[in-house]
Amino acid sequence: MLKLTVLSTKGGVGKTTLTANLGALLADLGLRVLMIDADVQPSLSKYYPIPRGLQRAGLTQVILRGEVGVEAITPTLFNNLDLVVSDDPEGRLPAWLLTRIDRGFRLRAALSAPAITRSYDCVLIDTQGAVGPLQDAAALAADVLVSPITPEILSAREFRDGTMELLDRLQPGAHVGAALGTLKALVYRQDRTTDARLIATQLREDFGSLGGRVSLLDTVVPYAKAYKEAATARMPVHRHERQRAGRMPSAYLVMHRLAWELVPRIAGAYAGPGMRGEGGR
Repeated sequence: MLKLTVLSTKGGVGKTTLTANLGALLADLGLRVLMIDADVQPSLSKYYPIPRGLQRAGLTQVILRGEVGVEAITPTLFNNLDLVVSDDPEGRLPAWLLTRIDRGFRLRAALSAPAITRSYDCVLIDTQGAVGPLQDAAALAADVLVSPITPEILSAREFRDGTMELLDRLQPGAHVGAALGTLKALVYRQDRTTDARLIATQLREDFGSLGGRVSLLDTVVPYAKAYKEAATARMPVHRHERQRAGRMPSAYLVMHRLAWELVPRIAGAYAGPGMRGEGGR
């Protein structure tokens, strides 16, 4: 089972949209996927439709019990895609976690429950932008950390100052059997401006100075209205935009390339019968 946490110490960089679209594509590729909304603002919990009357207990039960039981898992309308909803609008969980000596590893331990290990191929965890114990727990639960970086100067600085500081702080967990997962950065929402291209190029050059602690994914997610349209329609973007005219690759192709990088064993597989989304190559 692969566990991925989408992480950034900067808000508004697209963590929830990325988590939702990646999760739905992996599910359409035949993997059994569980998404966990570990943000007190429950954006992921509302991203996709949930069958009427089927929403169950959520993150609060998971954290308090230290276990993910079937009663905390809510199905979405999409096959193979389930969800642990965020149900802590008053933000009490971070405060509760602060009182626990096992606060950093509680979610990691919860994901070892048989209800998870026997039922899912992949777990995706969405996080809040604010630094705190809930974000720490989500980071330490993952095999792979994915950090979206928008190619603008403030986001780039926040990654270097905030996200790397977070890694430095959590790295000692390796000494107590909780090694921090590898961090993969993703250039996200890159537009066609010269400034954005220059910043993206500079980001790639800067990663050489991080001593191999972070790798930059080859896939670049462009700024395109298809991602907003899909979110408004509450549907996965790879279903919304299968083909696209022009030089920019379709969302179908972009999300497949990203999935293949993060889960190499599915490389070359496409979602949908006979669909290859050739438009936009």
